[in-house]
Amino acid sequence: MDPIFRQDAYARSCDATVTAVDERGIRLDRTVFYPTGGGQPGDTGVLRHAGGSVRIVDAVKGDGPDDVIHVPESGAEPPAVGAAVTAEIDWERRHRHMRMHTALHLLCAVVPGSVTGGQIAADRSRLDFNVPAASLDKESITAALNRLIAADTAVATRWITDDELEAKPDLVRTMSVKPPTGSGRVRLLDIAGVDLQPCGGTHVARTGEIGAVEVVKIENKGKQNRRVVVALKD
Repeated sequence: MDPIFRQDAYARSCDATVTAVDERGIRLDRTVFYPTGGGQPGDTGVLRHAGGSVRIVDAVKGDGPDDVIHVPESGAEPPAVGAAVTAEIDWERRHRHMRMHTALHLLCAVVPGSVTGGQIAADRSRLDFNVPAASLDKESITAALNRLIAADTAVATRWITDDELEAKPDLVRTMSVKPPTGSGRVRLLDIAGVDLQPCGGTHVARTGEIGAVEVVKIENKGKQNRRVVVALKD
């Protein structure tokens, strides 16, 4: 399967062929749908075909690293294997996920300490950090994030080998989720001079595209575990 979203996060639709249909959902030979992973929700959208259309309510990972299962709404009649379809994501929702995911990478650059968990949503997202309680301040973190956003820094992806990642363990900030290895290479997100770490999610091309954000809450979630909740302001 060709995961178009991995090379072009801005692709909103693509032509594809149905390769399998089972109780879990619909598989295609190529897709723009990002599957749930790394704290980022799976895309929703629609598959259009000659016989009509099928609403897709989620996209999840299948059995292989590039296997995406498109989950249709309950009761929908899926297209037949071999059918030609146009796969189209809910772009506004995806773009907000891209903005939020990139903002969380900036948050990693602002807050020192390892990440113990995280979750992305369209309006507000959060990261949990292994840091002392007194070290975090909402106003100062908000100001630092918006300065990095206003700098409009380029955001890019690149690949390194498993061996290169093993030689640079400091690239991995997340304690709870380790980057997938074993295929020979690992995808990095590179915000020039700001943040560099393994990530398979979708992101905006420049930090300025995120728009203004605000730290709306900092919570204690156990000894030296602080949850920082960030919201988009539009």
